[in-house]
Amino acid sequence: MDMIDQGLIAELRRDGRASVMALADRLGVSRATVRLRLARLQQDGEILGFTVVTRGDVADAPVRGLMMIGIEGRGAERIMARLSGLAPVTAVHSTNGRWDLIVELSAQSLADLDKVLTQIRALDGVMASETNLLLSTRRARSR
Repeated sequence: MDMIDQGLIAELRRDGRASVMALADRLGVSRATVRLRLARLQQDGEILGFTVVTRGDVADAPVRGLMMIGIEGRGAERIMARLSGLAPVTAVHSTNGRWDLIVELSAQSLADLDKVLTQIRALDGVMASETNLLLSTRRARSR
């Protein structure tokens, strides 16, 4: 992958709906170059797909947190499936180390966060948890 490919991917991360013409202008290359590069990046598996980001995906909830969860036995898949169905859960990560799962949460108030924490702690197989509030987030940006 050269600098043009990297620039193309960075531009697509900023605006996945950008036209080939707009991408060519931003990168200082021809439209044909952008089309060929896009096709090659997809064919080579560098670009696996495109997705939609909704307003709800980027809207900051007033209260956000990370909940680390220790699971008893082999119920991780079942618990992950249950967690994924809860509206305040924005992501579920399996991990190694002391905690089995890390859950990203968002809520409109501390009381709402407390309710979901209580609900998660009551799940069969959850043996321990620790929650940290997120105070600020700096998003990684492409070059």
